[in-house]
Amino acid sequence: MSQELKHPHPIKADQSSSFSGKSGFENLSIISPKLTPQTSIASTPLPIPVLDSLNDEEQKNKDQRKRELLPDELPVVECVARARIPTTQGQEIFLHLYSNNVDNKEHLAIVFGERIRSKSLFKQKPNESQADRMTRGAYVGKLRPGRTIADYDEITKETINFDDEGNIIPEQLPEEDIAKIVRIHSECYTGETAWSARCDCGEQFDEAGRLMGKAGLGCIVYLRQEGRGIGLGEKLKAYNLQDLGADTVQANLILRHPADSRSFSLATAILLDLGLDQIKLLTNNPDKILAVEGKDQKVKVVERVPMIPLAWRHANQGIQSQEVDGYLRTKIERMGHLLSKPIDI
Repeated sequence: MSQELKHPHPIKADQSSSFSGKSGFENLSIISPKLTPQTSIASTPLPIPVLDSLNDEEQKNKDQRKRELLPDELPVVECVARARIPTTQGQEIFLHLYSNNVDNKEHLAIVFGERIRSKSLFKQKPNESQADRMTRGAYVGKLRPGRTIADYDEITKETINFDDEGNIIPEQLPEEDIAKIVRIHSECYTGETAWSARCDCGEQFDEAGRLMGKAGLGCIVYLRQEGRGIGLGEKLKAYNLQDLGADTVQANLILRHPADSRSFSLATAILLDLGLDQIKLLTNNPDKILAVEGKDQKVKVVERVPMIPLAWRHANQGIQSQEVDGYLRTKIERMGHLLSKPIDI
């Protein structure tokens, strides 16, 4: 898109301002969205990718260069608990809580469909009772008062089979159910809980749930990396900078953070634990596709399902705010997200 990016409340430079330039932010060095974690800002910042026109071979080479930046090894994850959650929309989900070896956060997988099962959760443990397995959620079928066996449901006749090492043997699914709908969603307290109209995170979360509930199968991997990885406190500071005239990318850079410091290798590891190695990914972010597939492409994105804002599809619906328009425009023009509707702000 060639339109000039404008700000709803530009800063006027004066002697008391610590910023320079017409709006205070024009001369910033821009750091590209991150596919892998980093401990400090690079000494030579890289430019935000532009929406260039590449042929198939050029795009393939560009993607390969990005893929080479991904971690050689995935994090080690373990599903420590799972429970059935009846939802306000009528569908049931299975909430999985994960531990890992790279941070102390509790990441989640919201699973639609009982047949998507965690390898680490269901693995048989030494001296573990059937009651222990049911308590942590490693059961088949449904729990009910009086049930005593986790690995076999006497009512539904469902059973779990294990190999000689106690690993669950995956169920053979119909061909049409092999590629599941998946959303990799980063935590957004403001958009999901505080009714924020600065972003469309809450709307995307709800839409992902609607689509998966309709299909009866799917998974939302919920990563605890608020504010593109900078945390809630820094995110609130970035909001103040946006009110002063910065866009979402510039605000992160002023605070000495990358434009996007998230990592999706945890999501890849969680998907593999759930047996989801072929997925239909709900995203507008092309870098997320590469990051979720991983360096060795152990997960394969067989289809990208676009996340079109509700306000673009239906009049008088969705989020209507100047802030979310600017947020989406920055994603398109500065971060290369695959949305095509021009926004005039």
